[in-house]
Amino acid sequence: MLNAIKTFFCSELQGSTTSTNEHQQQLACAALLIEVAIVDQEFDSDELQTLTNILQSKFNITPEECETLCTLAQSECEQATSMYQFTQLVNESCSAEEKFELIKGMWTIAYADGNLDKYEEYVVRKVSELIYVSHSDFIRAKLQARP
Repeated sequence: MLNAIKTFFCSELQGSTTSTNEHQQQLACAALLIEVAIVDQEFDSDELQTLTNILQSKFNITPEECETLCTLAQSECEQATSMYQFTQLVNESCSAEEKFELIKGMWTIAYADGNLDKYEEYVVRKVSELIYVSHSDFIRAKLQARP
């Protein structure tokens, strides 16, 4: 995973002063957001557009960089045996506010297609627990993301 991250960010963000740890954080967050989008077996255009908007605004990246990040994150999701590798990176590198924003983004993607699937809700709940977001913040994020 680390080599893919280094290759992506070296080729896409050559002039960037961003550290590898921040790149790993971006990939981990993108992977967790994608987990919500794909868990119901329907990764539709509304979810993709919502994912793109969240990543571009959160990480201040170009559409091309976002597309590459999404492709890499989706590949990492397919190869991962659990969400632990992603949640561990989030725990090591994200503040409480960043974790809250991640959960809010996950809820936003879950609601994007107009149908909150039980598996989407499960993934958001599980990630919330694994990254130590309080239940009250979990609910607050859900309410803020609800359309």
